[in-house]
Amino acid sequence: MNELESYIRNIPDFPKPGIQFKDITPLLANPEAFSEAIRRMINPFEQQSITKVLGIEARGFLFAAPIAMHVNAGIVPLRKPGKLPYSIISHTYDLEYGTDTIEMHQDAISGDDRILIVDDLLATGGTVGAAVKLAESTGATIVGIAFLIELEFLNGRKKINGYPVHSLVKF
Repeated sequence: MNELESYIRNIPDFPKPGIQFKDITPLLANPEAFSEAIRRMINPFEQQSITKVLGIEARGFLFAAPIAMHVNAGIVPLRKPGKLPYSIISHTYDLEYGTDTIEMHQDAISGDDRILIVDDLLATGGTVGAAVKLAESTGATIVGIAFLIELEFLNGRKKINGYPVHSLVKF
């Protein structure tokens, strides 16, 4: 199998001019590449007694679910406002121009849980930083954070400093 990077397509000027979108659909469409990505994403954390995997909306769900199954853990979806039907807790964070919020069910994790946070892409770190704050607010232990792709030039790791971070493909 070729390196995973070869399954990530670059789409210029999407969703707006100047953005180089990293399209992961070729990787998702290839069973061997997708399985290898899942295996590599979980590898550094496999022996960490993970009890819950937090998947960040929406592409993070695609990776969090098979990772959770692999380590026999529950999966917790982190969603945008208004998407969850039960009582929620939320964290609002700053964007370049404005704010955004992520939410999860209030009973999704507890102080006894050992958490792995999963998303497809680490860019500026705003969303995953909010996910960390949300998980921390419950008293849970964050054992690591895993990404398929990291855009190193955006310095997103600064927002999650102090946690083990693993990314497979770096641009």
